[in-house]
Amino acid sequence: MDYLLLLVGIGLLYAGGEGLVRGAASLGRRLGLSPMVIGLTIVSMGTSSPELAASLAGVFKGAPAVAMGNIIGSNIANLSLVLGVTAAIWPLTIAARFIRREVPFMLLTSALVFPIVWDGQVSRLEGGLLLAILVVYLMRLLWRRAPERAEVSAEFDEALGDRWRSVGVSLTMVIAGVGLLVVGAHFLILGAVGLARALGVGERVIGLTIVAFGTSLPELASSLVAAARKEGDIVIGNLIGSNVFNILFILGATAVARPLIIVEPIWLDLTVMMMVSLVVWRCFGTGSRLSRAEAIGLVVGYCTYVIALFIWK
Repeated sequence: MDYLLLLVGIGLLYAGGEGLVRGAASLGRRLGLSPMVIGLTIVSMGTSSPELAASLAGVFKGAPAVAMGNIIGSNIANLSLVLGVTAAIWPLTIAARFIRREVPFMLLTSALVFPIVWDGQVSRLEGGLLLAILVVYLMRLLWRRAPERAEVSAEFDEALGDRWRSVGVSLTMVIAGVGLLVVGAHFLILGAVGLARALGVGERVIGLTIVAFGTSLPELASSLVAAARKEGDIVIGNLIGSNVFNILFILGATAVARPLIIVEPIWLDLTVMMMVSLVVWRCFGTGSRLSRAEAIGLVVGYCTYVIALFIWK
């Protein structure tokens, strides 16, 4: 029964996030927002909505370890499992300027978690600080982006399609998406807590593995599609952006909604998150290409970490 709740929860989170992104993006276009602004705000936050829903459900249902584990585990999965699987199928080539500019900021936000959780909690003030940094980050991205071309807007509108341009349909998609996220998060947390008890492992382990994997499925799907189109910058941009949003937006918003109490040790997991980020930075630092061998190494490293979590539970 716990497995069924998990599967249903993950499925509803995926569907809810998709509906929310499409509906909100269409509404943004109706309000005159450019694709660039929509991509940096609505779409980025929308694709992080499964993680947000799962983390909020965790803290409000008395499972803060699942919430924190989900945030850290998603970041680990993004840069090891998702990036590794994607690059193992299609070796990725990335612009060097992107690595020099964006990866260091991701490392900085990851390092910021250490002093924040030092006292065993993430307060509302600290959550607000993370959200403020996110606003500055988005403003920086908008400032540095070149003016978008007319064909970009045309491609964006074509991707949305005529059926998404009606305000009524868009609002329905947003409302339905939020509803599916709420219900999906409820089932996911119920299943995760039940499974943790059945397996005799901590809620932190379930959050770091099963819940994190489930909420990372949108990143995996979008990365595979982008890699198949030979758009390596989009793949790494999607994953780095997701990791930044997980810390600044998900952790920040969760702590603002309810202060997050750290009930299980997470220092090892935070260290693994930093190490994976540094390894990826190092891989791209030796060139603009992530080889198939390096990608397989990332996947093997992730599998080893997950197995170790369940062995030393």
